[in-house]
Amino acid sequence: MIAQRTGTTVLRRVVGKPNAFFTANVAKLGLAQPLSTTQTRLVATQKLTADDETALLAKQRLNRPVSPHLDIYDKQQTWFGGSIWMRFTGAAFSGSLYAFSAAYLVAPLMGWHLESASLAAAFGALPFAAKGAFKFLAAWPFAFHAINGVRHLLFDIGVGFSRRTIVKTGWYVWGASLVGGLYIAFFL
Repeated sequence: MIAQRTGTTVLRRVVGKPNAFFTANVAKLGLAQPLSTTQTRLVATQKLTADDETALLAKQRLNRPVSPHLDIYDKQQTWFGGSIWMRFTGAAFSGSLYAFSAAYLVAPLMGWHLESASLAAAFGALPFAAKGAFKFLAAWPFAFHAINGVRHLLFDIGVGFSRRTIVKTGWYVWGASLVGGLYIAFFL
């Protein structure tokens, strides 16, 4: 607040008493232009008919870059390579968080029991295979997102951009995430 008041006071004093050195040099540099009432344009314009406008737009569209359709990309590189699955797992995590948070907020009003003790008791009553399946459904996306996130960080610093390396690391990520998901589901 003090700095603002000081700055405002200084500006008021400068405007009230302009510096002779400053005003003389501004005029010499040609920065102080006389006010003119006529408008000058650097580019001339002309009226176009509707047909000429359409033709001009069509000509300009030919020079624009075209975004390719996803069918031209190699499926192994894009679909199985992990880029789209990184988005799927991230969306699943954020969507699950929002859905559970909303359900948790509404639970007392609806009579649902979503407190930790009730969820732990319900999960504990499940058979071993069902527990493993539920845990794997939560663990695999986590493992995949974490491992593929490291791969994408390496891509960000410019490592691993050859076609062979992309394909190879894509399969490594799938294998490591499946093993990691199974380990988390059945051994932790």
